[in-house]
Amino acid sequence: MTQVRRFWPLLTGTHRYDKSLSTRNRDRGTLIEAPILAYLIETANGRILYDVGCDYGKIADPRKRAHYYENPAFPFGPPQMTEEQRLAQRLARRLAALGLQPVDVDLVFIGHLHFDHGGGLHDMAHAEIHVHVDEWHAARAGADEAYFADDFAGDFRWRLVGKEYDLVPGVRAIESPGHTAGHMSMYVELPKGAPIIITGDAADLSENLEREIAPGLCWHDREDLALASIRKLKNLAHETGAELWPNHDMAFYRTRQPFPAHYE
Repeated sequence: MTQVRRFWPLLTGTHRYDKSLSTRNRDRGTLIEAPILAYLIETANGRILYDVGCDYGKIADPRKRAHYYENPAFPFGPPQMTEEQRLAQRLARRLAALGLQPVDVDLVFIGHLHFDHGGGLHDMAHAEIHVHVDEWHAARAGADEAYFADDFAGDFRWRLVGKEYDLVPGVRAIESPGHTAGHMSMYVELPKGAPIIITGDAADLSENLEREIAPGLCWHDREDLALASIRKLKNLAHETGAELWPNHDMAFYRTRQPFPAHYE
């Protein structure tokens, strides 16, 4: 029986970029606006946070913004993120209604360590942080330009894993490499509604799933690995009746219940 009680998608910012970064070898010159999301899962055994968004300081400070985002070596451009969207602030507002604080998040699960998924780790440094061991090594090696080394440098309580596993009954980490070396998606079994599969960046957009298009950035150009992960997630959804939630699809996100509404 699942231990999941409630589930919230959290908008932590937006990012405007060339669509070809989401659809490999397609759509160059088309700009899209993408949500940057985190997901809070309340369980009978504590609270789990999937992803933490960007480092607000790198966006708000003009010198840091120029260094990290506004230079020819970085092709993605700067995200948009307000102080209110900063994950610690957004969590604080919601948890306050439950008599809790961000420090009451017990476990942070990072699907992969790119800047828009692991950048906010320093706001959640109190929690145990789970990441795939292959992802950890790729990030530490700077496998591509979307890793910012200081996002994940410091005194964190890491748990490095190398396989699929249940965090608690009803919450399962799913290996989905391709976009990055150790990318992980997550299967969430709700107590009432259909299960949800958080695809992470295994599938940015609904069309990545529907048309089986790899994300633009693939680890070591392993498009085959990325497509295998898309098919794996689709098969899991078919077998379990789960809904697939693409991670950077604004049109899809707008069809979901907005924060502070929740799923159960």
